[in-house]
Amino acid sequence: MDLQALLEKTLPGLGYEFVDLNLGNRGKMLQVFIDKPGGVTIEDCTAVSNHLSRLLAVDLDYDYDRLEVSSPGLDRPLRTEAAFERFRGEQAQLKLRVPIEGRRKFVGVLGALKNGILEMEVDGELKAFAMENIDKARLVPAI
Repeated sequence: MDLQALLEKTLPGLGYEFVDLNLGNRGKMLQVFIDKPGGVTIEDCTAVSNHLSRLLAVDLDYDYDRLEVSSPGLDRPLRTEAAFERFRGEQAQLKLRVPIEGRRKFVGVLGALKNGILEMEVDGELKAFAMENIDKARLVPAI
């Protein structure tokens, strides 16, 4: 089982949503982003870090130097269809794999997600994006 699959399987059982994983320093630094209703506390991060440290040593025998567990922040990444639905009506920025209308980056308000097509209001105009064309997506924090 790969690391991301292990996290996706393990964290919900602990009461947390797996948001994202970043690997740095050639896979030696692991950054795991978690969430839960009501937000994540430092105690949550500590509990998950302790659990993952044991899990990585036993289940994966994963060699790493540093493990960081934190909340996804206000500009949280959106990876799953459930996340896009959860934050419907919020402002987000998208980076596409293949340009549309000569653009790869869009900022707008998330709309409905149907049959793998995300609707988003961009500059007062409703646009449609295929989920498979979305390379990265993040919430834009309200100022």
